[in-house]
Amino acid sequence: MKNYFLSLLLLVATIFTYAQQIQSPSEFLGYELGSRFSRHHQVVDYFKYVANSLSNVELEKYGETNEHRELYLAILSSQENMDNLEEIRLNNLKKTGLIEGTSSDNSTAIVWLSYNVHGNESNSTEASMQTIYELATNKKDWLKNTVVIIDPCINPDGRDRYVNWYNQVKSSPYNKAKLGKEHHEPWPGGRANHYLFDLNRDWAWATQIESQQRLVAYSQWMPQIHVDFHEQSYNNPYYFAPAVEPYHEIITDWQREFQVTIGKNHAKYFDKEGWLYFTKESFDLLYPSYGDTYPTYMGAIGMTYEQGGGGSAGLGIQTDKGYELTLKDRLTHHTVSGLSTVEISSINAEKLVTEFENYFNNTNRHTYQSFVMKNNNQDRTNKLMALLDKHEIAYGTPTSSSATGYSYKTQNQESLSLSEGDLVVSVNQPKGKMVKALFEPQTKLSDSLTYDITAWALPYAYGLDAVASKKLVGTKAYTNKEFTPNIVDPKAIGYMAKWNSISDAAFLGKLLQKNIKVRLTETPFTLNGKTYKQGSLLILQSDNNKDYATKLIEIANTQKRTLDASYTGFVDKGYDFGSSSVKPINKQRVGVLSGDKVSSLAFGEVWYFFEQDLKYPLTVLDTDYFSRVDLSELDVLILPNGSYSSMLKESKLKEVQTWVKNGGTIIAMERALSSFDGKKGFELKAKKTKKDSTKTNLTPYNQLERKSAENLITGSIFKNTVDATHPLAFGYDNNYYTLKRSKNTFDYLKSGGNVIYTGKNSKPLAGFTGSKTVKPQSEALLYGVQSMGSGKVVYMVENPLFRAFWENGKLFMANAVFMLNSNELTE
Repeated sequence: MKNYFLSLLLLVATIFTYAQQIQSPSEFLGYELGSRFSRHHQVVDYFKYVANSLSNVELEKYGETNEHRELYLAILSSQENMDNLEEIRLNNLKKTGLIEGTSSDNSTAIVWLSYNVHGNESNSTEASMQTIYELATNKKDWLKNTVVIIDPCINPDGRDRYVNWYNQVKSSPYNKAKLGKEHHEPWPGGRANHYLFDLNRDWAWATQIESQQRLVAYSQWMPQIHVDFHEQSYNNPYYFAPAVEPYHEIITDWQREFQVTIGKNHAKYFDKEGWLYFTKESFDLLYPSYGDTYPTYMGAIGMTYEQGGGGSAGLGIQTDKGYELTLKDRLTHHTVSGLSTVEISSINAEKLVTEFENYFNNTNRHTYQSFVMKNNNQDRTNKLMALLDKHEIAYGTPTSSSATGYSYKTQNQESLSLSEGDLVVSVNQPKGKMVKALFEPQTKLSDSLTYDITAWALPYAYGLDAVASKKLVGTKAYTNKEFTPNIVDPKAIGYMAKWNSISDAAFLGKLLQKNIKVRLTETPFTLNGKTYKQGSLLILQSDNNKDYATKLIEIANTQKRTLDASYTGFVDKGYDFGSSSVKPINKQRVGVLSGDKVSSLAFGEVWYFFEQDLKYPLTVLDTDYFSRVDLSELDVLILPNGSYSSMLKESKLKEVQTWVKNGGTIIAMERALSSFDGKKGFELKAKKTKKDSTKTNLTPYNQLERKSAENLITGSIFKNTVDATHPLAFGYDNNYYTLKRSKNTFDYLKSGGNVIYTGKNSKPLAGFTGSKTVKPQSEALLYGVQSMGSGKVVYMVENPLFRAFWENGKLFMANAVFMLNSNELTE
């Protein structure tokens, strides 16, 4: 009997042991990890296999991409922790104050590892599979006091774009010579997502579906550690924390110190293998929308790890340093740094959790306690509140009648009169440090050499009059006024609608697509005691069929646009509806250039704007066949940031001019302006700058990089004057605040059409501008329109659609498409 029970116990133990064993990625996939690139579905299959095989691993689907690839998180810990996972999660949120209650456990740290935010930095997804295998088998002891969350691929659309291309063109065996085709990724590359957005710049703005879905999951966990795995030039050694200055001032001493602790732990393993690395260079912690800074501002130790490689490296490449860098090397380095992160987090779990809780103590006084915004545009206010909702940042409407503070509009101390519907966001909340980072008028720079833009204050981005108050402004719950549905009025001769937001533009676009004729008024008018500003929309029975009103009202109600019925075309003040200043808006056929020589990011911003913001048809053209394009099939042609000199040679440029003269519109953005600068028939001219009188440059070698900053603009905010009477500026006030990212400047247009421009002695309101770059920004064109025959050329020196977060700039693009081309009604 004893032998029977002993045999039974051994059998059970054997079965249990077998059940806990899992195949390595190489065994499961059927090829050695690193010998080829794994497609996204293969990676998902492996993670599903691990989760199905082990009781201490869970796999959660948190979203889906535009191209319908699934997004997953793997969550693993000790069996005991997994049995109490929800309790651990809720206890962690109590430490932040995001949910009520007293936290009871300081022993379990949460570590989040994010892979492949840039699709063609492709080794990290391979490393994610090896990492979960090692943690689930050889490194299980580290899971006793850590919960590890793994996102194997943030950007599967971009990654599969890269992997599929590489698998199609690579040599067999792979060719390590860097001149080989497999090391030269074609346009647009795999770095960005479906809409060609850089997801590593989108954490705070959350414009993309991947970011939006990830933030929901992130807010449910709020980890103590977050790592964003990247790749850089294949000639570079490995980079890991600590980061370089500037650090944002809200980053605590503890967060700084633990970056060093983590870096030293990595160095221990890298030194043992003789792998080179660097720290405290290149990658700073300022811009709030990265995968390292955003988590840092949310209380975590946020870090970027950069392995040499990228889209040029393929399966292996001969570096300029004389050695071959392989995919196996790259994924091994990322695996080691990932495991080292979990190890050092486990060793310091209690301290990590304690300091994390301390981060959310907002008793330390910030300079500004409340940011108060006038609701001068309900649509833009709604957009801002929607962004705050994505981040679970609290807001309210004021209980007081005024607030005094730093005025974003005047840059002085001002008092702002307040009323119901205005918006207040204060720092006395769990995510108060993030509120400071997003709203503060000027970000403190400890170093001018930064990796990205240095200004982003949301009141400027959303075009809202605001003050930053040093006193806490009382609030109550914000309640949006309930939309009152429109009804068909059989007595009306037409309907009128406002024009001051991109939501209005989307409404117009929908009407045009449904073949409803619309007019605009070029000058203000008053009717029934109400004033309608220039750009207001008129939808008249005389232009449409008898049944138009039913369709119009349905669209307006769906899009929550309020219409005013009119019973006469005889206005109280201004021009009547039959005036030549009340012009029809055409159903524009819009094209945009993509392809080689075009910035893929800039093209993506235009593409996203039309499909997601405006929801209006866009024809995408390619530079490969642009020379053969019949422009008569388009009404508007958009040239995003890019180099068009090879496409717009003399003969094609003349063809473009003829097309414009016949009624077409060119919208040229950023570097595209160089194709028209000084060319015959075009008024655009770059500003001449005085040559440096210094005959010799005696700057020491070690100061050359810093001296070069004299000539830089790293995303600064400038105030501009607006000609609000011009159709390009309909819906705007007399001032506009732009995010200036380029030092390029242009003279005013000689014949007029200078719609947005800087005046004398223009200086940045926020952000860094080099000393030699400030003066040329004065008396410079920002957006201008040149009339050419029946058509227009629109010059956009800066991109109003940049990263889709500068909400107040988007209407300029809609105006350029619809408001400049009002001539005769067309079918």
